[in-house]
Amino acid sequence: MTTTTAPALAVRPIDPDVHLALLERDDAGHPPVRSIDETGGAPLRCCLTRALPGDRIALVGYAPLRRWAAATGADPGPYDEVGPVFVHAHPCPGAGESWPAGFHGGPRVLRAYDRRGHILGGVPVTPDTAEAAAVELLADPEVAVVHVRALEFGCFQHEVRRA
Repeated sequence: MTTTTAPALAVRPIDPDVHLALLERDDAGHPPVRSIDETGGAPLRCCLTRALPGDRIALVGYAPLRRWAAATGADPGPYDEVGPVFVHAHPCPGAGESWPAGFHGGPRVLRAYDRRGHILGGVPVTPDTAEAAAVELLADPEVAVVHVRALEFGCFQHEVRRA
């Protein structure tokens, strides 16, 4: 009988260098839309925290699968997409690789991709089940990367890989 060990997770926010580039021109070719989050709460994909009231933020178009594919040599073809994300409107130190406590306030979907960057499937999750579901998805050797997305809008939240 063979036993398998659950993979350790590496949670990946938007890379700090990519974040800086997005503040100049986003992945859709547009300048960022800068604002102040008056009430706080915007999910910041640069550090996987929520904006505080008064934080300067930027809304940018981000292509997470395209960025991953460029680093891995994959070709996602029609699975490549650009979507809106909030980031700090200034340089940010980023986040560690652990699951971001308090970042996910509602239902999410985990979208699994293979080595080509093609979707293998998706799993709806709650904040309490998301991390375990990501471990389970990444235990499948066919899964190369997992995206955590907001269920209601489909917005990219962060990437999860094997550590």
